[in-house]
Amino acid sequence: MGRMVLSLLIVGLLAGCAAAPLMSDAHQVRIATNEPTGCKYLGEVTGNQGNFFTGGFTSNANLETGARNEMKNEAAKLGANVVQMLTSRAGQTGSMGLYGGTGGGRTEQTNVTYTGIAYKCPEK
Repeated sequence: MGRMVLSLLIVGLLAGCAAAPLMSDAHQVRIATNEPTGCKYLGEVTGNQGNFFTGGFTSNANLETGARNEMKNEAAKLGANVVQMLTSRAGQTGSMGLYGGTGGGRTEQTNVTYTGIAYKCPEK
């Protein structure tokens, strides 16, 4: 029983390290930094990857890719083909300790969150 629990924990940890997948209909969603013109506003979307437990084991690239994929997936669910990026936040987790009478610590990026506005724009 203990080995099965440990195996499930390891599989869950490894799955948490991969970037969130991009849905097939989200491949057509573009990310823009400026508000697109001539497009219909559909709503705000957010994508997030990582947490205090798995974030330390996930590469920064996978945290960013996963958050971007989540945001594009949410936009695709609304029928959007463009997302104007509004905010990008990276969370840091730190640790402190006493080593030989002196203090020390470290921080690492453990999550990324992107927020944007979803639009349906005319095809070119």
